Amino acid sequence: MIEFVQAMRSHEMIEFKARLRGFDLLLVDDIQFIIGKSSTQEEFLHTIDALMGAGKRLVVAADRAPQALDGVEQRLLSRLSMGLVADIQPADIDLRRKILEHRLGRFASTQVPADVIEFLARTINRNVRELVGGLNKLIAYAQLTGQPVSLQLAEEQLTDILSANRRRITIDEIQRAVCQFYRVDRTEMASKRRARAVVRPRQVAMYLAKVLTPRSYPEIGRKFGGRDHSTVIHAVRLIEELRTRDAEMDGDVRTLLRQLED
Repeated sequence: MIEFVQAMRSHEMIEFKARLRGFDLLLVDDIQFIIGKSSTQEEFLHTIDALMGAGKRLVVAADRAPQALDGVEQRLLSRLSMGLVADIQPADIDLRRKILEHRLGRFASTQVPADVIEFLARTINRNVRELVGGLNKLIAYAQLTGQPVSLQLAEEQLTDILSANRRRITIDEIQRAVCQFYRVDRTEMASKRRARAVVRPRQVAMYLAKVLTPRSYPEIGRKFGGRDHSTVIHAVRLIEELRTRDAEMDGDVRTLLRQLED
């Protein structure tokens, strides 16, 4: 639109049209911004016809479907509606993981643990720009300070991004979900029993509390019968380690994460 106006003012419309129509593929983002500007719409309409007539490709993106674009001339609206109209939803958890893993190829010299990738993919879910920006910020800080990338470092350095994305999940919600999943009584979360059938669910709940809430280790410990922060740290590290070598444990945690984040 800006180039169109500049071309009109400088009497270079022939050159402007030739350049636009000479592309093999034209991608136009934020088409909603030309709404209401009749001269720009008219030129865009002719450009679409020229490209289609030459067998070339055109991709148009907007923040809503063509039929929801108020103020668009009917001829232009019909052109926008005649191709493949795709509703692009926010990236799901699997796609966010893949984006992060692909991005890591640019930082071959920096090791990023799998639990950090999982944490970022689950927590930064509003848009991909924030997701990639969070990873860039974390790696840049680690490289500048010489610190290894870790879950703790991610929580410390990405506080602003994480807090904006997190749904407020409480430790009580986590304990209820874990107890229901493993079929243990809720009172076992705070009990002193050391039976494996009780200890492992309790450790999973502590791990999820650390991953899904902003609570500190001491705060989490208090919600689990007044346990020391070192007990929570041990539980978090143990579950992290188990997830890397125990497919059943990893599956349990993934299922609980999905339940809690839905």
